[in-house]
Amino acid sequence: MPERTGAQGGRTAAFFDLDKTIIAKSSTLAFSKPFQAGGLISRRAVLRSAYAQFVYLVGGADHDQMEKMRQFLSALTAGWDVATVREIVADTLHNVVDPLVYDEAVTLIEEHRLAGRDVVIVSTSGSEVVEPIGAMLGADRVVATRLVEEEGRYTGEIAYYAYAEEKANAVRALAEERGYDLDASYAYSDSITDVPMLEAVGHPYAVNPDRELRKVALANEWPVLVFTKPVALRSQLPPAGPTLAALAVGGALTVAGVVWTQVRKRRQPA
Repeated sequence: MPERTGAQGGRTAAFFDLDKTIIAKSSTLAFSKPFQAGGLISRRAVLRSAYAQFVYLVGGADHDQMEKMRQFLSALTAGWDVATVREIVADTLHNVVDPLVYDEAVTLIEEHRLAGRDVVIVSTSGSEVVEPIGAMLGADRVVATRLVEEEGRYTGEIAYYAYAEEKANAVRALAEERGYDLDASYAYSDSITDVPMLEAVGHPYAVNPDRELRKVALANEWPVLVFTKPVALRSQLPPAGPTLAALAVGGALTVAGVVWTQVRKRRQPA
């Protein structure tokens, strides 16, 4: 059980990455076929998604891949009609959305809440997916990538990219705003790209870490957690509506970038 307060009795927080840290796999890939049926993505992209999900779950994504993801995300979403996306998601939500979260993560979040610690999700995925999941899990705050909308369409621009050092900046800004004692706070992630966020707190944890993060964790003697028990939370979701209908958008766009970059990038030997 995490300690209840900081060394000086101040407020503390637990910062969680989302993909592969709280969520066992990306639920947004389930929308590949509905988006194809709606004319938003091609059949080829659907086939890429199936392979890339495996590659992503096994190997993660490095800085170069994430930058390519950002560029592809911009190109992919430009011109998408927001209402059409939400309509597709709303029409298919009850059939294809079955968000899976790690039981260990849910338990850990509850332990932090019982300890009086704020729970903050900090994710590179879009706010459309992170905010509803954060609300479902009872998170106090959410930091996520925000996409630009103009006249009902995605412009292809990213208003705010919650990635790498920017995650650490967001953690420090929240600490300043909320009075968190970062030395007594916690952070959890699976990815090497989140090292800046992990270094920003006194209690960093690697969760199901990719190869490079595992090396860093071992070198710094950070605890390594292995989460293996996904549980379906669909029954706990509220009825589908405008907010929930937007749930797939941000994550789908983010994963689409991972799909594209992971398939094209040659894997490095172990």
